[in-house]
Amino acid sequence: MSSASSITLDTAAFISTVLEGILYGFSVLMFIGTTWALTYKRSMRDVNRPVAVAAVLLLILSTAHMVFCIIRTEDGLVIYSNTYPGGPAAYFADVAQETYVIKNAIYILQTLVGDAVAIYRCYVVWQTAWVIILPCILWCGIAVTGTLSVYGDSQTSGIISTVVNIECMGAFCALTLAANLLSSGLLVYRIWKIERNVANSRAKVMTTSVIRVVMDSAVLYTLALLITIMGSFCSGSGPFVLIDMLTPVISITFYMVIIRIGMDKLTLSQVSTVRGGITSDTVRGSVSQYSMKPVQVHVSHSTHTDRTSVYGVWNQNRPPTRKESLYEATSDVLSA
Repeated sequence: MSSASSITLDTAAFISTVLEGILYGFSVLMFIGTTWALTYKRSMRDVNRPVAVAAVLLLILSTAHMVFCIIRTEDGLVIYSNTYPGGPAAYFADVAQETYVIKNAIYILQTLVGDAVAIYRCYVVWQTAWVIILPCILWCGIAVTGTLSVYGDSQTSGIISTVVNIECMGAFCALTLAANLLSSGLLVYRIWKIERNVANSRAKVMTTSVIRVVMDSAVLYTLALLITIMGSFCSGSGPFVLIDMLTPVISITFYMVIIRIGMDKLTLSQVSTVRGGITSDTVRGSVSQYSMKPVQVHVSHSTHTDRTSVYGVWNQNRPPTRKESLYEATSDVLSA
């Protein structure tokens, strides 16, 4: 007998609540870091409001999901443990319970918010609505299947609950996986194309970091979804544990992108400031060393037009190119 099938539903509910609580604690800490990344050295008018609203929504939804998980666990193991027909295991097997329906609805909303943010990022980076048509269709499919799944849970009829809920949850997870892979793939591909055409070495370093962060986030969420989908095909109580853990994972993957890109931008900014200070001190030292010596100067006039300064040294005072400006917009929408 597999370990998943040997675990009773009441034990699975307790384990899922504990594991979700641990991940929820990490997500709260990462939300604090996200708030820092969004507001550090910025006025309120400079904060990216769509990203900030999404961050707050994810925190509210994950907190509400955690609260209902605790309430449901307390009801099944303490309050109704001796009065519910069949005991705690039968209580947790009843998906028509109000706490379970609300908890499942919160998870659906959490998924929709996370996928909507990924689609929004694709739109801002690509600057065209044609690219996000297919992700939007997948998002609508996620909304429909998620709604049907919640409806199936709320019904007391065993036929509706079993048939509709199993099929809709399977389709829901599959569509969520497809939307996540598609949105992340489009985002990484676009940033990679920008990186190939950017002349600024600092921008190249930053875009490489952005690609790595987006891929790490996509891999983490994809693995969580794949494990949940595979667990749903197994008999037993394993899927109950895995689905509850997905809610804080969605928040963690969202916050991770903002925090890591914000830290990378701060590090590069500090390095540039230090290098600029060293260069300025060197120039001032050279000037003071030779300022008192008479120098004969012979001036000849010549004209040279190039996008870079003489001897191939990049001119840091030139206006940014279109690709570099697009890079800045990409970094801003992902991190803040």
